[in-house]
Amino acid sequence: MDILRFGFRYWKRYLPLSLLSKLFSLVAILCDLTLPLLSAGLLDYIIAYDPADPPAAGILDFLYTGNLGAPGTWQLFGSLAAIFAGVLCIRLIFLYCKNVTFQWCGLRMECVLREETYAKLLNLDGETIARYNMGELLTTMNRDTIIFKEMYSRIFMNIFDSVVVIAVSIALLATLDTYLLIIPLVLMPFIVIALVCYLKKARKVFAAIRQGYSEINLDVQENVDAVRIVRSFAAEDEEIRKFDKCNQNVCDLSCREVRLSAKFNSIFTAFQQVGYVGTVVIAVLLVMSGQIALGALTAATTYVTKIISHITQISRSFFTMQNQLVSGGRLRRFLTEESAVPDCPSARVCSAKPHIELKDVSFTLGEKQVLKHISLDIPYGKKVGLMGGTGSGKSALLKMLSRIFDATAGEVDIDGVNIKEYPLEQVRAEYAYVFQDVFLFSNTVDANVAFARPDCTEEDVLRATEIAQAARFVEKLPDGYETIIGERGMGLSGGQKQRISIARALVKGAPVLILDDASSALDMATEKRVLASIKQHCPDNTLLIATHRVSSVMDCDEILFLRDGEIVERGTAQELIDRNGAFAAIWKLQTSDGQLDDSSYGAGEE
Repeated sequence: MDILRFGFRYWKRYLPLSLLSKLFSLVAILCDLTLPLLSAGLLDYIIAYDPADPPAAGILDFLYTGNLGAPGTWQLFGSLAAIFAGVLCIRLIFLYCKNVTFQWCGLRMECVLREETYAKLLNLDGETIARYNMGELLTTMNRDTIIFKEMYSRIFMNIFDSVVVIAVSIALLATLDTYLLIIPLVLMPFIVIALVCYLKKARKVFAAIRQGYSEINLDVQENVDAVRIVRSFAAEDEEIRKFDKCNQNVCDLSCREVRLSAKFNSIFTAFQQVGYVGTVVIAVLLVMSGQIALGALTAATTYVTKIISHITQISRSFFTMQNQLVSGGRLRRFLTEESAVPDCPSARVCSAKPHIELKDVSFTLGEKQVLKHISLDIPYGKKVGLMGGTGSGKSALLKMLSRIFDATAGEVDIDGVNIKEYPLEQVRAEYAYVFQDVFLFSNTVDANVAFARPDCTEEDVLRATEIAQAARFVEKLPDGYETIIGERGMGLSGGQKQRISIARALVKGAPVLILDDASSALDMATEKRVLASIKQHCPDNTLLIATHRVSSVMDCDEILFLRDGEIVERGTAQELIDRNGAFAAIWKLQTSDGQLDDSSYGAGEE
């Protein structure tokens, strides 16, 4: 029931149109159920009419005693044929209106579900997203949204139609002869028992199939991202074997579902045939005893067939719903995930010149304590360098500033106010972030650089690429700034991607620029020019640099050296060198006679 209530939250906005589609369906059904009575009238009052033994009165008897023509005449035949054609046309028109309206409602619900899952994906924090693999996310956003909306648009409509058909058919059968209700009433308990037996099995099979598709999506996505690694290790055969295993698993599960569905359909088809034959026998006996007319026999068999077939349709709808409930459960779980970094609904606005302060901040990720008792004061315009070995906590500290992670102890303040009291959008607007793992979109160079400000001018893009030392190589690309970059920047070197990423951050124009190992792929001479250009053109901005190179932080106002999440040394470059500690050891290793040795790099890479 929780899954049904969850889905109804999305469906209720289309409830008026959904009710209208059901009204169209009701009219179409009534027209459809009138046709057997008209056919019976043609048989009883035209083809087999006997004035000496007229048929018993029925609910359409007024048609044969009015001005449409005398029984057994061509006039009455023509009138009934016209009415039959008119009812049939009305049915077709209302069926068309029904199909258009309920399909539109379903497509709109699917669209909204996909939009919300995508928005949720962007709003969830990295720790929560890490609980899902990529295949699971792709299946949730694509396959599950399509399958789940089918329950509200198609399946519930089918159940409504079937219930109406069964109810009206029973009422019409009762007007012909109550003995005709015996077969449907006897078969109904057996149909319900058969349905209950299959539903649990169906739910398990559909859940396994969905998991199988998630694994296929994950395998394909990983191999698309890692295609160069696969080729460089000549591991194509192994990856094909892994994919074939996933593919075969889905095939086997689908075959199980087919076999289950075939058994299910065979049983209900058998019920349908038993109902039809049994009704024919009873109707023939009633005709022979003179209790009903010959036309009533044809109408009765039609109605019993409809009752059995629609009971079967309801059963099949519940069978199909097991798959949709699995998808709905996955969607509900994802859309109701609570982010570990909740947004704040306040209207508080960050200043244009933020003063940032970390007060005894600690951070634990899973069972590992990543940061321990970090205190740092960063007034606007300060240049701070972060150094330390891999896993020392540099990236975690920087991500905490923009609430990609939240501190588990202590607090991070902007202008004396805890950042948790600002809206996320406001906090993240303060920072222009260059990650160590560069991601470029499959778009033009211009669009990638202008990502944060799509409405920026061409001059803004040119200026940012000049500062990032990227203009020279961009202008040499086949179409310059309009060159389409391959997925994840394929076709560009690591250094080129990093400089485009730096240019993207500069275009944003945020007061705080964060470079998280953003120049690791650059040679030392190019890195020196990039940093000098940034400091020249953005002299007032706060700058935070995480790096493994002492050359990147030598002129910072303060350098922090981290080890195992703790600050073990802090001060200016000269102070740390004089202290002869960990920073000094790296400085000596990376320099010669106290001078940075970058002569081998010449003019640097393009």
